[in-house]
Amino acid sequence: MIVESHAHIDDQRFDVDREEVIARLRARGVGAVINVGYDLASSRKSLALAAKYPEIYAAVGIHPHDVSAVTEQEWEALASLARQPKVVAIGEIGLDYYRDLSPRAAQRDGFAAQLHIANDLGLPIIVHNRDAHQDVIDLIRNEPPQNGGVMHCFSGSWETAKIVLDLGLFISFAGPVTFKNAVKLQEVAAKIPLDRLLIETDSPYLTPEPLRGRRNEPANVQLVLEKLAAIKKIDPGQLGAITAANSCRLFGITLN
Repeated sequence: MIVESHAHIDDQRFDVDREEVIARLRARGVGAVINVGYDLASSRKSLALAAKYPEIYAAVGIHPHDVSAVTEQEWEALASLARQPKVVAIGEIGLDYYRDLSPRAAQRDGFAAQLHIANDLGLPIIVHNRDAHQDVIDLIRNEPPQNGGVMHCFSGSWETAKIVLDLGLFISFAGPVTFKNAVKLQEVAAKIPLDRLLIETDSPYLTPEPLRGRRNEPANVQLVLEKLAAIKKIDPGQLGAITAANSCRLFGITLN
């Protein structure tokens, strides 16, 4: 079985065919999906999906794009959501200095607040990091995640990857590792220890080759797996089992 460690099946782009999308991921051997919130509304939708489908688990969190508008009551609401059954992580949280849709100080405060929530509730973290490597690292060092975490959709250098690994986090790759021009990212992927590797799609975004230009969906995690297996020079079935075991260890889930 495969574990899809980061998707957004609650996205409105799946409203017309969500049942078919879930049927396709099952047909591809995806045994579990971590559906990741990015604000309170999407976190609630993730919980609803997890309650409806046995293979879906929820992560709840506030994306750095949205943290500047969060009130104290909303932080309390997030912590309450995180206590619900089938919530397996706080995410997606972190910093985004590329789009800067929230002031950077607010992003740092929001990330720190959610690191604290994760530690308080005994949950791992799912980290979004775009053009903010040093501040992400500094904040994690300031409040180390006691239950681990993952740097999702990794796009950094090997130097950054080494620091992430030293912090005890997993590293996850998505569709970009399949792109023809992603030579440097593929070189980084080749060096990641197998026991620290996860796979994801970040659906509906970042569709892998050869499907670029279409809406992404969790079944396409098979394409990410196959590319990483080629990079690692191991059998895709073996790598699927390894990454599934890694996901189960991080998120505390069991495959049926």
